[in-house]
Amino acid sequence: MPAKDNTIEHIDTLIIGAGLSGIGVAYYLQKEHPQKSFVILEARETTGGTWDLFRYPGIRSDSDLHTFGYEFKPWIDNQAIASADKILAYLRQAASENDIDRRIRFQQKVVSADWSTDNACWHVEVERVDTGERSSMTCNWLFSAAGYYRYDKGYTPDFKNVDRFNGPVIHPQEWPEDLDYQGKRVLVIGSGATAVTLVPAMADKAKHVTMLQRTPSYVMSLPSEDVIANGLRKVLPGDMAYAITRRKNIAIARGIWRFCQRFPTLSRKVIRFSNKRALPKGYPVDKHFNPPYNPWDQRLCAVPNGDLFKAISEGEASVVTDHIDTFTEKGVLLKSGQGLDADIIVTATGLNLQLFGDIDMSVDGQPVDMSKKVAFKGLMLDGIPNFAFAIGYTNSSWTLKIGLVCEHLCRILSHMDSHGQSICCPVLPLPDMPTRPLLDFGAGYVLRALSRLPRQGAGAPWLVPMDYVVDKGLMRKGPVQDPNLKFYSPVKERTHQ
Repeated sequence: MPAKDNTIEHIDTLIIGAGLSGIGVAYYLQKEHPQKSFVILEARETTGGTWDLFRYPGIRSDSDLHTFGYEFKPWIDNQAIASADKILAYLRQAASENDIDRRIRFQQKVVSADWSTDNACWHVEVERVDTGERSSMTCNWLFSAAGYYRYDKGYTPDFKNVDRFNGPVIHPQEWPEDLDYQGKRVLVIGSGATAVTLVPAMADKAKHVTMLQRTPSYVMSLPSEDVIANGLRKVLPGDMAYAITRRKNIAIARGIWRFCQRFPTLSRKVIRFSNKRALPKGYPVDKHFNPPYNPWDQRLCAVPNGDLFKAISEGEASVVTDHIDTFTEKGVLLKSGQGLDADIIVTATGLNLQLFGDIDMSVDGQPVDMSKKVAFKGLMLDGIPNFAFAIGYTNSSWTLKIGLVCEHLCRILSHMDSHGQSICCPVLPLPDMPTRPLLDFGAGYVLRALSRLPRQGAGAPWLVPMDYVVDKGLMRKGPVQDPNLKFYSPVKERTHQ
């Protein structure tokens, strides 16, 4: 590795991505380390990440915004399960009122990053998306806030004879702004959060919407408004009302998840009972809403105010559980022999997982194989110095984990400053330490990518717990120093040799 080039731009922390995580990281860095410089590089033309990218009808959160929102910025809208436009406005307001906007550079994609131990910094290659022009910069820390899926293309299975269909076939990630589905028959293929959002959202205008699924998902109705939260805001200061609501909702969500984990059979019965009450008498609940797996083996799909069940009850939507044999000119032919006619087909079949923006990463010129790395406290990877990342919870609000990651990173930076150290790197206690998949989650997009993802260990600090209370104790209150985390400075190391 050549000596550090003083002619190219150098910053303290380079953040990849200007979505929910990137804006959050920037806030905590600015608050806890105002003397340090940071820049956010965003490959797209605007902020917001997921909430700006997806444009399909009805897009909304499936977590309440009192926990999905930032801890430092109260959510004050009456809607707790909020639409994308409200979430996007909230994110952009957080960036604007904290003067984070001016640190964001758009259409800047990080292509590669090479760590130099001798120089204690990253050398980063950046490409302008609009012109293809390349530039370089260096940074002390590299933070990936790029989420966990590809922004340019969603996942669609290889359907047989899909080209035979006479109408449009659309993936929700590539939704056309001018799509007219008024009075049309719409077939939505899928059973996850996107599908259960699309069906009721399109049912008002479409002639009929059919949700075709291979396997049912757990679907639960939740109120779109948090009555307690809205009431507390009327009698308490905003910050206090938000803090109480946030604690309440964290406890409720965690309690439901733990109950489902401990009592899966009873949980299944409770969910089934709720669904049966919301659907027409005699509806085949077990066929369409009774998955073969236990609750929370995959994420539960929330439907605000039971909108999906209402659309079914009113005859505006229907559910078919079967396998596709082939596409036809008029729609699809199922393996049961049934044909489903449609004017528009929507493939709500999932995402393509892509960790860390798919950048080429190396350490001292040696390429990094992410599948061989192990996560440390869910925010760093073994053997990769001064690199952190943000991946939220799969069983709760994404942002809860992001806040803790940001706090702990700031504590690491403070520790390094106070001890005059420039390098921080997790080190495995044993090279052949037993590991397991990073995400213990049955979603298709996770299973398809497991072989390419980092791993996790059997216990702390190499465990990635999906539990806010456990993480809070470890990352907010636990010590920064750890036998598995090495702090040093290359200059001091050479001095003592």
